[in-house]
Amino acid sequence: MEPNRWLVACRGYAACYRHSMRFELETVMVSCRVEFQMRIVARRTLREFVESLAGQKDQPAVKTALDAWFDEVSKASWASSTDLKRHYATASIVSAERIVFNIKGNDYRLVVAVDFEKGIVWIKRIGTHKAYDRIDVAEVRHGD
Repeated sequence: MEPNRWLVACRGYAACYRHSMRFELETVMVSCRVEFQMRIVARRTLREFVESLAGQKDQPAVKTALDAWFDEVSKASWASSTDLKRHYATASIVSAERIVFNIKGNDYRLVVAVDFEKGIVWIKRIGTHKAYDRIDVAEVRHGD
């Protein structure tokens, strides 16, 4: 569960800055408890990766695993890395900016950045475990 977030009231309106929301006030609101699902940026990256595996025997399994990951994460409401680790114990938290998920039994690695305050997950890179071992995960950018 997310902790309560304070609202700022001014001239008949209140704004919850954590969620970029604005409310008209009839009575004074002192806090909000809103849970938002995570937004995932660049699902296309996942689709393009699956398409790049055309003809390989594990393409259907990779597609299934990535679709499951996308579905689970898009329904999650993580407020911190602790929440994330509760659902994905094998995820590697490299830094505040880089989290690595094992995909399809650790055959593939999905590198993301997460902004817990805004509820956004940015897909940075997906590749084989072997290719992952050759990169600096802290420096990887989308498309690398």
